[in-house]
Amino acid sequence: MISYTELLHEFQAVEDRFNAAMISNDANLIAECITDDWALVTIESGPVDRETILGIIEAGVLTHSTMTKQVTRVRQYGDIAVVTGRGQNTGAYQGNPIEADEWVTDVFTRTGDDWKCLITHISPVAKVTA
Repeated sequence: MISYTELLHEFQAVEDRFNAAMISNDANLIAECITDDWALVTIESGPVDRETILGIIEAGVLTHSTMTKQVTRVRQYGDIAVVTGRGQNTGAYQGNPIEADEWVTDVFTRTGDDWKCLITHISPVAKVTA
């Protein structure tokens, strides 16, 4: 059994790979990181399926120029892992600049020697005013 620190490092690497795929804006690279039934859950749209997200990326409607995630919590349950972290990204949606600071929870499943994301849930970080 690996230590919690090793588990954090392992999933930071998994998230870094996912982020690199996203900023490549290559739907095929992104597809390698997610399951066939993956969905993205947002406050604006609720669950959005894999085909929709990959389609708008492939069409250039959504692009990312930066994406980072700092893993802050991991729980592994056999071949399932729940990973939470703080993510920031920049890019464009329908030609308009976007910038996000979010709490991200990804649920991964082990597929052979690899981890693929089953679902991603994002929540904006609350802006605190003094």
